[in-house]
Amino acid sequence: MVKYRIDFLVNFVLMKQVTPRFLLNLLIFGLSLALIGCSSTKKNDLAGLSEQTLYEEAQSALRRKDHIGATESLQQLESDHPFGKYANSAQLALIYAYYKSNEPALADSAASRFIRLHPNHPNVDYAYYMRGLTAFPKPGTLFQSILKSDLSKKDAKASQTAFVRLSELARRFPNSQYTPDAIKRLEYLRNMLARREINVANYYLGRKAYLAAANRGRYVLENYQQTPAAPDALAVMVQSYNELNMSELAKDSLEVLKLNYPDYPALTPDGEFNFNHYRKGTTSYIGWLTFGVIDTSRPPGFDSRKQYGEF
Repeated sequence: MVKYRIDFLVNFVLMKQVTPRFLLNLLIFGLSLALIGCSSTKKNDLAGLSEQTLYEEAQSALRRKDHIGATESLQQLESDHPFGKYANSAQLALIYAYYKSNEPALADSAASRFIRLHPNHPNVDYAYYMRGLTAFPKPGTLFQSILKSDLSKKDAKASQTAFVRLSELARRFPNSQYTPDAIKRLEYLRNMLARREINVANYYLGRKAYLAAANRGRYVLENYQQTPAAPDALAVMVQSYNELNMSELAKDSLEVLKLNYPDYPALTPDGEFNFNHYRKGTTSYIGWLTFGVIDTSRPPGFDSRKQYGEF
């Protein structure tokens, strides 16, 4: 029966009834079966190994940066030796292996589970730290980095989650070895979240929703005062209150802006505010060449990052 099937396949190919696409799909299918077979073989090889051997296999894989291999060994260790000598260390290592394998959801779940099961463990601060990292915004693809993609324009949910988690680490474990890095990341997130508020305020200015824009500017000053977005927040308030004919609020905002940021781009040499400044934008060559399909231009609005900092 097997010989008949092989002969039939050969004859089928020779009769040119097989298209190149069919052969390609057949090859992909065969490779998939081979990979599944290799994975099954690897798991079968791990089954029955001692706890120490599995842990050493995982550590060796991590040193080789074989994070998937480390994950498999650690999963096997957890399955076969859930209460063994290396159980807790394996759970912590598994968080890292998942994270490095680009599996943030699994890393987050493993970290949360460790915190729940071992709230008083001496290394539980690491689990809190990794929970923050799993939510920390990624820089994006190489293509996005070339185009200098603005992370502050992306969904802020992940940034807010990371901020809450890293803040919890810093509050609970002020002397942790991971807290200094967490504090640096918190500063970065504060700047990003503040810049996002300015992006929204600029959008409202463009839509002539001046009260909403002014509220966004005030929110930045109340919650992100020491960020590079603060001068733009003041400028938004000056512009918005002026458009709303709230002259006293506009004047007060302008005085604070001149006092703290006398070289702000929208200020004229004699200290007046240029109310046409926010309408200026910059057109990118990429946007021009791609007819706007890919556009890295700066739209109208207040954006003094070049002068006061990236975010």
